Amino acid sequence: MEKEERIGENYVIHSYKHNGQLYKSWDEAILLEKTDTYYVFGNQQTKVTEVDGHNWYTKEPAILFYFKNHWFNIIGQCKEHGLTFYCNMTSPFILEEGAIKYIDYDLDVRIFSTGSFKILDRREYAYHKKKMNYSNQLDEIIKKELSILIEMIRNKDYFFQKETIDKYVQIYHEKVAKSKEKMPL
Repeated sequence: MEKEERIGENYVIHSYKHNGQLYKSWDEAILLEKTDTYYVFGNQQTKVTEVDGHNWYTKEPAILFYFKNHWFNIIGQCKEHGLTFYCNMTSPFILEEGAIKYIDYDLDVRIFSTGSFKILDRREYAYHKKKMNYSNQLDEIIKKELSILIEMIRNKDYFFQKETIDKYVQIYHEKVAKSKEKMPL
């Protein structure tokens, strides 16, 4: 049985492709809050490992929303030029063996600090849909969930508000500071 998730605990993130191949991983995601429908994590200067073994590090604080019943995740990024968001069309997440796991379905939405947004990677989605045999039912789910996400963006729902991201960034920094206090010298 999986142990109970605890606020302040660190998890890794594993993003898979539809064929089951690990696509990308992140080495930090601190659990900040959990609800019946979504979990909130935070990270900063996190090591990202690509499928080809290439590593890079994120820069800015990021707040990550993972949903149990939606086919997307939302990442608020606190960049120097303002708050931006990156949303991935994914399967609903699971928490297993200390990792946040989901299947990445290629389509992404970038929301700029101005509030405008752009849907990205339509060609990649079409390519993988054919190559990995996405079913018509899966395609319908992705398109429906993309519409829901776009509606949330246009309405500036809770997840897309600066106050929400600022609140969780503060909680993230408090959790990181608290964990450093507990570290042995």
